[in-house]
Amino acid sequence: MELNVRQRRVDSTGIDAHDRRLLEQIQEGLPLVPRPFADIAGRLGMAEAEVIARIERLCGEGVIKRMGVVVRHRSLGYDANAMVVWDVPDTRVDALGQCFARFPFVTLCYQRPRRGARWPYNLFCMIHGKDRDAVLDKVVELTEACGVGEVRHQVLFSRRCFKQRGANYRRGCP
Repeated sequence: MELNVRQRRVDSTGIDAHDRRLLEQIQEGLPLVPRPFADIAGRLGMAEAEVIARIERLCGEGVIKRMGVVVRHRSLGYDANAMVVWDVPDTRVDALGQCFARFPFVTLCYQRPRRGARWPYNLFCMIHGKDRDAVLDKVVELTEACGVGEVRHQVLFSRRCFKQRGANYRRGCP
């Protein structure tokens, strides 16, 4: 598992050598163990509580903008994935986004701005499946359960898999 960590430019005067070593550790992903922060702490010669406190502080200061999981779905046997894009009335985006997000097979769900008549879609959700038919069945389930049969949408299957990784703090670490 890899941790997706995004950064932004911030005042780096509060970043010490321990922070830099910690950032290098988490950019490679969290270890798949019951207590990943304890594992990282052991490698860095810190206490688990200190690692967690430092990460919280770095998030609060904006050094770490976002932490998220990068799931390598293909290695788990999910060979088909699709971004389903919806042209949802703006007044229904929040409610439908919440409805979509309740389904365990929806791995991402977010709003984006429309891009004119050529791209009228404003709600996006990612669905992974073992094959295309499984994904299409899930789209039907989602459509029926959330009452969006009348909403224009497209199912966009991925054609290839790109490398997924989080931020690299070794280059340009704050």
